[in-house]
Amino acid sequence: MKFGTVAHDGGTRAAALTDDGWRPVVEPYAADLSAFLAAGGTLGPDTLLGEPLDGAEPLAPLPHPAKVICCGLNYGEHIRETGRELPSHPTLFVKYADSLVGPTDDVSLQAGTDVDWEAELAVVVGATIRGADRATAAAAIAGYTVANDVSVRDWQYRTLQWFQGKAWDDSTPTGPVVVTPDEVDPTAGLTVTCRVNGDEVQRDSTATLVFDSADLLAYISTFTTLRPGDLVLTGTPGGVGVARDPKRFLADGDVLETEIEGIGLLRNTIRLT
Repeated sequence: MKFGTVAHDGGTRAAALTDDGWRPVVEPYAADLSAFLAAGGTLGPDTLLGEPLDGAEPLAPLPHPAKVICCGLNYGEHIRETGRELPSHPTLFVKYADSLVGPTDDVSLQAGTDVDWEAELAVVVGATIRGADRATAAAAIAGYTVANDVSVRDWQYRTLQWFQGKAWDDSTPTGPVVVTPDEVDPTAGLTVTCRVNGDEVQRDSTATLVFDSADLLAYISTFTTLRPGDLVLTGTPGGVGVARDPKRFLADGDVLETEIEGIGLLRNTIRLT
């Protein structure tokens, strides 16, 4: 099934996307999917739904995650284009909820910066886990969504720590839905595609991830508790702008499209002011 957070009638609701359109989650009532998961709600065919919401529009599906943890250097081609060896452990960094925007929102950043694209699969945590093994971590996955870890490269490379280039406000599109694991299997392979103004710049399969979703959740849960509604971004394929010759960065007004097979499409305009 497909779930998300929608704008409707001047407010927001946690909802499911069905053949009848968006239908609100009615028990427990929640203004967004973050609140629904935090309240103990589960995503699946038994979720109780109300009548269709006419005119509902999808927003960022998880607007208030307690943790947004990201993995870098997790596709073989991307690792090779950076000149590095395959890692023995995941390379991790964090973002804040302030960085998240919705599937059609503008990505607003500072003019004069080197802004790059990074199409990514994001994992939504659906159960509290700490010190989980792989099987427990896999069972804790509520679903998957699309993200783009838009990066400010000149800030990222000011130091050896990436955080300052990764956590800018209003920089990380997510959505349009969270798809439950019974409908998509990233380990078997989902095509990840990124386009800039219609020009394809990234394409790869999630089957080539070095550390898959369960690996990442198990590893992260070793040192910090993961809770329902947390987001884990799994890394980007090769084709980023900073690795090109000559380098290519996003400009004001560029249209960034991020698509993952079986999940959906983000279409965001870059605003540099």
